[in-house]
Amino acid sequence: MKKLFTILGCIALFALTTTSVQAQDYKNAIGGRFGSYNGVSFKTGLNKGAMLELIGNFRSNSGFSWVQLTGLYEVYNPIKGADGLNWYYGGGASVGSVKNKVIDESDIYLGLNGVLGLDYKFKGAPINLSLDWIPTLRLTPDTDFYSGDVGLGVRFTF
Repeated sequence: MKKLFTILGCIALFALTTTSVQAQDYKNAIGGRFGSYNGVSFKTGLNKGAMLELIGNFRSNSGFSWVQLTGLYEVYNPIKGADGLNWYYGGGASVGSVKNKVIDESDIYLGLNGVLGLDYKFKGAPINLSLDWIPTLRLTPDTDFYSGDVGLGVRFTF
């Protein structure tokens, strides 16, 4: 199993370093991400066709509350014939805290994330929209797979 993860990791690293794409239409963006977990999203350009996204989100109901910070490396690819529209993929990690309000216990968790989405920058306006899916493999305190959070991002670009 360890060899399989090593091989898949090498393939992913090779794909990320050999991808040649055009740059997205903005350098930085900040705003909200709305889905199962609502929160704040900040994107910044790293190099041609890649961005780093940081998401700070939270969720609460009568029994539990969650706080999470996620960092994602995203590779952008333009969609031909649709100016301002890109699709992107990538991966990253998250760290968070969950509190059980009923029995007054809390725990910290770590996870590995994937991301797949669409990103649109309005021409002539400092507005960016994205729709993405972020599945998570939680590593601690228990190993489990969360099939993902689908979210809509609305950001101001600069």
